[in-house]
Amino acid sequence: MSFQTFLENKPLYYKEIDHERVHIAYSMIKGHIQQPLTIHIVGTNGKGSTGRIMATLLHEAGKSVGHFSSPHILKFNERIWIEGNDSSDELLQKAHEKLYTLLGKEMSDALSYFEYTTLLFLVATEHLDVIVLEAGLGGEFDATNVVSKALSVITPIGLDHQDFLGNSIESIATTKLNSIEHTVLVSFQPNKEVYAIAEAIAQKKRAKLYMVDTEINSEIVALAETLEWADYLIENAALAIKALDILELPYHVKALKKVKLFGRFYPLSKNITIDVGHNLLAAERVVLALLKKYGTQNIVLVYNALDDKDYASILRLFSTLVKRVEIISIATERAVEREKLETVLNQLDIEHKEFNLINSDEEYIVFGSFYVVEAFLNIKNK
Repeated sequence: MSFQTFLENKPLYYKEIDHERVHIAYSMIKGHIQQPLTIHIVGTNGKGSTGRIMATLLHEAGKSVGHFSSPHILKFNERIWIEGNDSSDELLQKAHEKLYTLLGKEMSDALSYFEYTTLLFLVATEHLDVIVLEAGLGGEFDATNVVSKALSVITPIGLDHQDFLGNSIESIATTKLNSIEHTVLVSFQPNKEVYAIAEAIAQKKRAKLYMVDTEINSEIVALAETLEWADYLIENAALAIKALDILELPYHVKALKKVKLFGRFYPLSKNITIDVGHNLLAAERVVLALLKKYGTQNIVLVYNALDDKDYASILRLFSTLVKRVEIISIATERAVEREKLETVLNQLDIEHKEFNLINSDEEYIVFGSFYVVEAFLNIKNK
């Protein structure tokens, strides 16, 4: 069976997951593959951009490196980035055949979409020097936590996926930070209680704890500003570089110019910015970036949301910034009901309509989820 067909038969969303299963599966393949030096990235926001910055800097410095991220925007191959490019169909098929053979049909079929593709990444990248492994959901119980890691990198932690992780910053941070081993780097945190939780868990595990520098290197700031990166991306660059310093891995700061952060406050055209952020923490950072760039009441928000997101608070944040919202249909049963979304928009007195066409004389931000950006690109590329 082809990898693509095999993957299409696995559901993307699960209400319950057997957390022991992936550990059993990993034990079945561990003795048959090599494990490169591994950097594990855990957090609520900024995992993808931090990981891609790190991987690109290593690649440009001559290290062979792979980066595992999720979800993808248009094609699964985006999730497994190797040596500067999205993985090819041929590479994925070859890795699938090896993994399926090692696991057997019963275990391969039993594993969730994310569990199987995490192990697929480990098979596909076993020959590399370094891998950057991004957690999907949580940390302690995430499929990516099956491997030992040289460094855990903790990006900003906020409220998200409460159904799985709990309804407080304390419970979410604890679950994520329990994934650390012997060395951990903690980024800038909007919720200050995360620092105390990190210190307590690091002490309990006898792990070496690093905090990202409060003053960002001026060279990083200058280069990032020429790239028109939002402030949160500059912070993520500082975090990525601090991680490489801790591990004494090579890089050149000027290689930041080579980093491609598609979907992360990305200028798709002169008047369109796309961002795959989907939670309140991401919205806060994007709104600050937009205010800095455009001011108030000067932008159109192309939006939709999943039903488990705090879309009311997100839209409230955007309310002083946008002149109207254009609702775009997204291809998932988890989308919030249109009536509920319109009720919130009416309560906030935000003009709204169905997304149709882009006006060349208006500025747009496309935000809400990977689904939103995917839907927008599919329409725009027709």
